[in-house]
Amino acid sequence: MDLFSEINKRNNNALSKAITLAESTLLEDQKICSNLISKFPKKNNSIRIGITGIPGVGKSSFIEKFGQIFLKEGKSVAVLAIDPSSETTKGSILGDKSRMESLSAQKNAFIRPSANNGVLGGVSNKTRESILLCEAAGYDIIIIETVGVGQSETVVSQLVDIMVLLTITGAGDQLQAIKRGIIELAHIIVITKDDGDNKIKAKQTLTELKNIISINSSVAKNWIPKIVKCSAQENSGISDINLIIKQFIEGSKKDKGFLNKRKEQEIYWIKKTIKEEIGNKKYKEIEDNKKLNEILNEITSKKKSLFDVINNI
Repeated sequence: MDLFSEINKRNNNALSKAITLAESTLLEDQKICSNLISKFPKKNNSIRIGITGIPGVGKSSFIEKFGQIFLKEGKSVAVLAIDPSSETTKGSILGDKSRMESLSAQKNAFIRPSANNGVLGGVSNKTRESILLCEAAGYDIIIIETVGVGQSETVVSQLVDIMVLLTITGAGDQLQAIKRGIIELAHIIVITKDDGDNKIKAKQTLTELKNIISINSSVAKNWIPKIVKCSAQENSGISDINLIIKQFIEGSKKDKGFLNKRKEQEIYWIKKTIKEEIGNKKYKEIEDNKKLNEILNEITSKKKSLFDVINNI
């Protein structure tokens, strides 16, 4: 199978195979994937959305309804669902595809569950490559559903254009624990399960969150974090979140914050990958010798793949 041409045709089987190569620990697979990604032109017309929150908050149920809204607008949606993996076997439940049964059955939707392999940050160490492959396949909306483990999930903010934090009523202690972490990076905070007897509590939680947000610094220029309620069960409030996301993306594109953030994130991940592969000591050497900027330019301009550069340092 010619992965390059098939991914350009949005062949989901080819896309899945390429993501499997990205997640592989075999050097040959990593080389193939890195060279494949380097062939695709950069695309900045997608929207990358991070969805996070404590376990049990209903991330999959939310995404199931959330993704449908984009499909109705004629957009294509890719969901990268990161599941926690076992410390012993490194295996994962990978149940998100079955939990998003309706969404996964849609023609213009792609759902890929992946194990995080114990990586801190709520994402797997190959999530960025998976995002680039989904964009190469032409997906308009890329949703990253993180593990949901709290403060360490702030790493996901280096992958997405906008962060959505899901929370539930009665989660005050958890919110206090993470307010110096993910809550400070959330552009939108969503109180889920705003239905039935929970409506009064949801309203109270909304007030609590507004008080917490009022003492935090703004996550982005000219943007005050929005706090809303929703119910996946009643399918209420979710379309409002879609409108807020559009408002934020439009604003960030007007003041050039969108592209600037993408460039900063690309540099962040290149540096992070190089440092992890060659070690801190060698990294400091190339930094001191003024070679790092040259390497960054070669990769960002697609003159060389990240894999080839690392193996020739």
